[in-house]
Amino acid sequence: MNKILYALLFIFLIASSFQQPPTGKKDKKAPAIINSSAKARVDATLKSFVDSGKIAGVSALIFEKNKEVYHNAFGYADREAKAKMDRNTIVRIYSMTKPVTGVALMKLYEKGAFQLDDPLSKFIPEFADMKVYKGLDASGNLILEPLKRPITVRDITRHTAGFATTTDLPGIRDVLQKADLSNPNNTLEQMVKKLASLPLLFQPGEQWSYGPSVDVQAYLVERLSGKPFAQYLQENIFTPLGMTNTRYVVAPGDRKRFAATYRKSVEGQLARIPDADNLFNTKEFALTPGGWGLTSTLDDYMKFARMLVNEGTLGKAKILKPETIKLMATNHLSDSVTQRMWLPSKGQVGFGIDFAVRLHPPATKEENNGVVGEFFWDGAASTLFWVDPVNDLTAVLFVQVFPFDGKLHKSFRDAVYGPFMPN
Repeated sequence: MNKILYALLFIFLIASSFQQPPTGKKDKKAPAIINSSAKARVDATLKSFVDSGKIAGVSALIFEKNKEVYHNAFGYADREAKAKMDRNTIVRIYSMTKPVTGVALMKLYEKGAFQLDDPLSKFIPEFADMKVYKGLDASGNLILEPLKRPITVRDITRHTAGFATTTDLPGIRDVLQKADLSNPNNTLEQMVKKLASLPLLFQPGEQWSYGPSVDVQAYLVERLSGKPFAQYLQENIFTPLGMTNTRYVVAPGDRKRFAATYRKSVEGQLARIPDADNLFNTKEFALTPGGWGLTSTLDDYMKFARMLVNEGTLGKAKILKPETIKLMATNHLSDSVTQRMWLPSKGQVGFGIDFAVRLHPPATKEENNGVVGEFFWDGAASTLFWVDPVNDLTAVLFVQVFPFDGKLHKSFRDAVYGPFMPN
């Protein structure tokens, strides 16, 4: 018996000696991430982006333990106009709109307006009788099968609804082009009803496929609140947080602060995208997307990020409850969801409610740096933000370059956290 007890004790001691992964809770005794060495690394990294010609301009802002610990900007917001990039520059944040929409929706969740596993058709009846694409028959007609289960609200918060986005499947390209979902003259209601008329590409919950789910969330906010989506954002998020520079349409008086966007060629040359091709944020349109479309400044978006790291509050503003933030920052993808498009390129992550969620530390120096428990997202013009609850750190990176450049994010993260240290 004694031998058994000694063996069990030995196993316990060995097991307890292994370091446990971070839990996502703040470590008040942890050493500062942004010290003088980190600041020098970040400065050098951002400057190198501009000096190498990869981008026209860049700015970054970092808060740690509720204090601003880093800000700098390099290059031009508008290279042709010689307008410098700075913290007051307004940029197009594209898909960094999505987490804002998620917060808007979850405010209604806290009021009991819906449950995550409610059928979406309970609130938007057009989604009641969806069909799933299985190919074409010999005559070129779509082969469709019925749903195995309804699309749920949870599906539209984690990109598992199955909405059609790809144009490389026979028959799907034509119906997508005809629907013209992203036409800015569509209202949210018109866009969503057109989407509901299309076949799904897979059974709900079976794959992760990035697409218009968050636009559906925005329409759901309108249906549940009875208010236009932009108005709801203003009243429930932007005004309480003091986000005075975040909106869909940039006012004429602020256009001089509005960054140009650039496209990088295969050869690495930057070309300014003509203003005539970028009218969405300078003209009123019917569409107020939930998945893209907002413009913001570093300080404005940092207020949003700090609200998240502070578990739903910032100053006197109480946007969400701590348990709701935790729910949003928890992985909602099961291991059975193996088809995840390009999500694995962002590291060993899952997906919560409109955020990627880091599940494991980087295994190699090639992976994106970060801390288990962080949640984050980025935008098509290569903007990025993340929330690191363990170190009480939030970071926002603004650039305006296409195509999306994940290497910029990798370099910025490495500069913030330092060299990769294998476990």
